[in-house]
Amino acid sequence: MTDTSTRPAALRRWLLEGLVDRSSRHTGPGVRGPDPTEGKPWWRVMCLTGVDYFSTLGYQPAVAVAAAGLVSPIATIVLVALTLLGALPIYRRVARESPRGEGSVAMLERLLSYWWSKLLVLVLLGFAATDFVITITLSAADASAHVVENPLVGGALSGWEVPLTIGLILLLGAVFLAGFHEAIGIAVVIVGVYLVMNLVVVVGALVRIATAPQLVVDWGAALTQSHGGNVFAIIGIALLVFPKLALGLSGFETGVTVMPLIRGAEGDTERSPEGRIAGARKLLTTAALIMSAFLVTSSFACTVLIPLPAFAPDGPANGRALAYLAHEQFGDVIGTAYDLSTIVILWFAGASAMAGLLNLVPRYLPRYGMAPDWARAVRPMVVVFTLIGIVVTVIFDASVDAQSGAYATGVLVLITSASIAVTLSARKHGQRAAFAGFAVVSVVFVYTTVTNMVERPEGLKIGLIFVVAIMVVSFASRAARSFELRITAVHLDAEADAVLREAHTEDPESTIRLIANEPDRRDHAEYHDKELEERYDHHIPSGDALIFVEITVGDPSDFEEELHVHGEHRHGYRILRARAASVPNAIAALLLELRDRTGRVPHVYFEWTEGNPAINLVRYLLFGVGEVAPVAREVLREAEPDPARRPAVHVG
Repeated sequence: MTDTSTRPAALRRWLLEGLVDRSSRHTGPGVRGPDPTEGKPWWRVMCLTGVDYFSTLGYQPAVAVAAAGLVSPIATIVLVALTLLGALPIYRRVARESPRGEGSVAMLERLLSYWWSKLLVLVLLGFAATDFVITITLSAADASAHVVENPLVGGALSGWEVPLTIGLILLLGAVFLAGFHEAIGIAVVIVGVYLVMNLVVVVGALVRIATAPQLVVDWGAALTQSHGGNVFAIIGIALLVFPKLALGLSGFETGVTVMPLIRGAEGDTERSPEGRIAGARKLLTTAALIMSAFLVTSSFACTVLIPLPAFAPDGPANGRALAYLAHEQFGDVIGTAYDLSTIVILWFAGASAMAGLLNLVPRYLPRYGMAPDWARAVRPMVVVFTLIGIVVTVIFDASVDAQSGAYATGVLVLITSASIAVTLSARKHGQRAAFAGFAVVSVVFVYTTVTNMVERPEGLKIGLIFVVAIMVVSFASRAARSFELRITAVHLDAEADAVLREAHTEDPESTIRLIANEPDRRDHAEYHDKELEERYDHHIPSGDALIFVEITVGDPSDFEEELHVHGEHRHGYRILRARAASVPNAIAALLLELRDRTGRVPHVYFEWTEGNPAINLVRYLLFGVGEVAPVAREVLREAEPDPARRPAVHVG
């Protein structure tokens, strides 16, 4: 008989399986160890990102014709040119400079320091969350709409869009809870079938056009006549409307965030995973070429073969142009098979977004202290993102149109940030030609993003809601976790070891006594006066050895770090010095390390901090200083529950 008391523990172990050690780098779900040769071939990982990227073929041709009319093929060529000459080179460089899947967010993070870098990352994560979460909910909603509108269903499920969408999101979450690698296997099958079905439909359409060249002549005549025969006017319209086609650019950011899943070469190392980088570049290039070929041919075929009235909001080709051609060309059997493949890939497009979230968000927020430590594990985050997807679905009533603006905004903000990141990187490395080229591409993407936001402001509003939500949760978590030890390891150099040995040799039975000192002039008078003051205030025997400990604040926005302690003899006094993000946390970690090294419980002596306690607490949270003594005491209390083994804190 199973002991019911063990069930919560077993559930916890299952949920936290794969949680990396606090001192380790987050490597993303699916990477089971440091061996770079683990993982999947790049083409299999491409299918995981491709379920999002390729699934846009289900609606992109219809969107293009609805936005550009007869100019659709030319506008699509502009989009493809931007893809191959802009987005692809950008993300090939991102893959080179962030080989562990950090993406362009990490590149921009390195440009700034302190809290500014964290704030920038939080903003970008907000738009990334917008992109990925809306991808999950929008794709599931679109799949549900295809189910409801399928003629075989006959309207029996009309009005059930929200429950169907929630069911698809739950099913997606279940796949990821079962195992991340299983998701890749499913994606390979889904993408393979879907691309074959699209190839059949597109080739069939092109054969029809080739056997009836008058169709092309008629399209060209109508295009020329509608714009007065002005070629420049046609090109101008194509340049103006192509931002509405920007959904066809999705998938690049996900392609680099899932890089840790790609199998590296035998000679790969953590510092130089050349095989993995090469695989990621093959992934990006192959996916872009496949998608570009389908975008151009499908847009041309749909524009030439389908009458424009069919693309009206209530028309049979609205949002499903290739499906319309599949039914028209091959009958309901093949048409229904195409519908099914579209429904499945639209549902599973959320897998690509889920993969991006699981590899991106846990990489930053726990490291900043802005998420619980369990956020590094895969399964708890799957549960969180699944619940968020359900809430978003209910709020937007599973409407594809209501969410599409937010989707485009998230995609464009990420691509624009990536273009700016690689532009600045090229400038930093003195690559003038690359800098000029990337600068031009950045201007184009900024124009595209701004145009999209002006035309569809609801997308920006939704994105900002995600940004604000992430910031509120992040800073609340940071405040709640501030009293954690936060030091992952303590390293003492040879001189620091010598300082400890000397103090121990003078009196092996005495207590280890440390005086917390905020360094100023660091002359003889400073240490002499400090020692006299502390011995008097705390009645320290004159024969007991004292060690000064001086912590200077580095980057207070950092959360977890290793502490490197340096020993020093100055003016006849023993000093331990270190640099850390937070003074009280560093002192607490040093005290615990000294206790473990010597077997004796150390004591530390502070002066009360002047000023308002509330202001001092804010100073601690933002700048790593302030209420040092009480905070150090609280950190020690949380880190060591046994009072007999807890280092003592004295305040005078």
